[in-house]
Amino acid sequence: MAGHSKWANIQHRKGRQDAIRSKLFSKLAKEITVAAKMGDPDPEKNPRLRLAVKEAKTNSVPKDVIERAIKKSQGGDAENYDEIRYEGYGPNGIAIIVEAMTDNRNRTASNVRSYFTKHGGDLGQTGSVSFMFDRKGEIFYKPEAGDADTVMMAAIEAGAEDVESDEDGHWIYTSDTDLAEVSQALEASLGESEHSKLIWKPQAPTEVDLETAQKLMKLIEALEDDDDVQNVTGNFDIPEDVAAQL
Repeated sequence: MAGHSKWANIQHRKGRQDAIRSKLFSKLAKEITVAAKMGDPDPEKNPRLRLAVKEAKTNSVPKDVIERAIKKSQGGDAENYDEIRYEGYGPNGIAIIVEAMTDNRNRTASNVRSYFTKHGGDLGQTGSVSFMFDRKGEIFYKPEAGDADTVMMAAIEAGAEDVESDEDGHWIYTSDTDLAEVSQALEASLGESEHSKLIWKPQAPTEVDLETAQKLMKLIEALEDDDDVQNVTGNFDIPEDVAAQL
């Protein structure tokens, strides 16, 4: 099981989709509102908004919800969200990055700290673990998009940096500044991707045992269930035999 898809696959096996669907819609809508407020409300003129809308459509967010999120950014009563990154260590010293959007920094910081403490982790200072990750653009295609060679050639021509392919699909990586451009170029050759987003890519993931994996899952679930948290990334890798037991 590829490291990049592991958490999503485990969530699927545990049947969490329905439970997190409404929260996911809310988080995607928030990203759309923030992206539109920071730039042009036209997705074609705003790369960040275009990617946010694409991600929302990929996750089946209704069109009216997307349009409402964009309109909300133009209203005088639109909330002001701060984008904050928290860094810390989970069980067994696993590095974790938490990205949040909040209208109350004190509330979010308190909540995030409590999740780390409750689940055997420790919240650190900004910069305490991010040096172990690279900021990258990630574009994912299902296996049906083509074989590894076809996708590799398309990615190279589009200006991507790297491609990882396995039975689950193709992960194409770009520099953080080239994501929108490469994503658009790939659509012309491979069609619509499953997702295109900025990520924190671990430089050297640490393999974890079953006990550590179980503790990590509980911490990540607690973080992801928080309305202010947008993304959670860890530098861990779960072996196939361990993932099968989760």
